[in-house]
Amino acid sequence: MCQIRAHDQPGDKWLVIERRVYDISRWAQRHPGGSRLIGHHGAEDATDAFRAFHQDLNFVRKFLQPLLIGELAPEEPSQDGPLNAQLVEDFRALHQAAEDMKLFDASLTFFAFLLGHILAMEVLAWLLIYLLGPGWVPSALAAFILAISQAQSWCLQHDLGHASIFKKSRWNHVAQKFVMGQLKGFSAHWWNFRHFQHHAKPNIFHKDPDVTVAPVFLLGESSVEEEEVAWRAAVSSHCLSPQYGKKKRRYLPYNQQHLYFFLIGPPLLTLVNFEVENLAYMLVCMQWADLLWAASFYARFFLSYLPFYGVPGVLLFFVAVRVLESHWFVWITQMNHIPKEIGHEKHRDWASSQVEDGGVRDLQRLSHLCPAGFRQLAATCNVEPSLFTNWFSGHLNFQIEHQCQHTLPTPSLFPRMPRHNYSRVAPLVKSLCAKHGLSYEVKPFLTALVDIVRSLKKSGDIWLDAYLHQ
Repeated sequence: MCQIRAHDQPGDKWLVIERRVYDISRWAQRHPGGSRLIGHHGAEDATDAFRAFHQDLNFVRKFLQPLLIGELAPEEPSQDGPLNAQLVEDFRALHQAAEDMKLFDASLTFFAFLLGHILAMEVLAWLLIYLLGPGWVPSALAAFILAISQAQSWCLQHDLGHASIFKKSRWNHVAQKFVMGQLKGFSAHWWNFRHFQHHAKPNIFHKDPDVTVAPVFLLGESSVEEEEVAWRAAVSSHCLSPQYGKKKRRYLPYNQQHLYFFLIGPPLLTLVNFEVENLAYMLVCMQWADLLWAASFYARFFLSYLPFYGVPGVLLFFVAVRVLESHWFVWITQMNHIPKEIGHEKHRDWASSQVEDGGVRDLQRLSHLCPAGFRQLAATCNVEPSLFTNWFSGHLNFQIEHQCQHTLPTPSLFPRMPRHNYSRVAPLVKSLCAKHGLSYEVKPFLTALVDIVRSLKKSGDIWLDAYLHQ
């Protein structure tokens, strides 16, 4: 692996899959999932990711054959760190238990209800304006209903993007294009390109687009005890806040980022960042079918409300819906991640044990310091479930179960598990974490939201301290 580790440069990338070494330097540009996604696994053993992201492995292996340049020696480990054999065995047993419990079988009735209540909200919003007129009260109520509809559409297309509804991938992809395009006005390909990077490298700077938000916001903090100077240096070197402070970078008053977050974070993400990024992706990548799907959404929206508001009014109404929707997106999707560990790549496998001696306390302490062997659990948490929270968040409050699907050292749970079964598999995952001393954190809903602001403030304070004193 030492020789392979040197091949992680633009135009020179190797990776390992099932102990075979492949040179993907030229082929990466033709990767169906995008060169960036496969490039994130450069110079790594990508076996788990390969199995997780591809359903028909035998079909995909045909494309790998021309890229094969060798195999690892029998005595050479395929990972940077030793695997915890018992952890791997237990995860595989968990996977089999989930299979036996039929937790990968989707309830089409459940998802039909989701689609039905989305369409019902779309109709209800229009009827409010049609029957009551375009006054401030009906317009505000209609915008609120449409924002909820848009939020639920995010959740439904997320399920389809992970192929967790229909047994055939093609059906999921076609349905995702409809929901993402006709109901939301975005590109399904753009979303998958962005979201799969998040699941491949959660909370990794420059690889997870959800946390690569500098220089507008600085994320990441060191939470090491004062006496552990060596560990402090190691962790701080992987956080942007002290890096920007030491280099005297002050593009914005980052010590106040927890305040200006309310002005430019939740209000503008969907309205500005996503709209621009989505359009640029469709044009640059020539996703003309997605562009037509998105155009159908805007045609339907503006034709539906133009007779009531006129051009200026319908534009204002659209902005109001997007701003409300954007608040939902930021708070719900980031309550599990921003307050958690964020850093750079460590090039270790998920199940690597970093403990040479000591017990659970050392295991939890080291896992909190971001070794990538515990990246998935260190990078996320759950939020207490309830009927409202499950519906409102699209079951993203079960983030540990959702994230672990993408990282188990086995062909694994991955996105095939429908979200309505997360509550059933959660006790099994929690029990496994307890057995191996892994942190399984569950927060109250409001605490999870407040922790986003607390984390931004702490990161800003770290930046200010480094800026003034280092």
